Amino acid sequence: MGKFVITKRTNGEFQFNLKAGNGQTILASEGYSAKAGCLNGIESVKTNSQDDSKFDRKTSTNGKPYFNLKATNGQIIGTSEMYESVAARDNGIESVKTNAPTATIDDQTS
Repeated sequence: MGKFVITKRTNGEFQFNLKAGNGQTILASEGYSAKAGCLNGIESVKTNSQDDSKFDRKTSTNGKPYFNLKATNGQIIGTSEMYESVAARDNGIESVKTNAPTATIDDQTS
């Protein structure tokens, strides 16, 4: 089962990582100034991860495939790692779709 891990950056911002059941990070958030924003971001991932059109499949400048998950307003709510192949990236997207809706929240900031 997946989980969202909330941590605090050195600059005081909150962020979350969605981890698959094996502990691998499959999606990382931007920084949020308040924990409430971070929690809203998690809810947005749970909702938007079920809509394939919200996944923006990209290729980095060094040729590595990755993806962004976007909210309804087009804002990026999570970014994947860099993958070695398009197939691996697509597996990452499927993992987000599978894990996000039922993922628990592990708040490591309190």
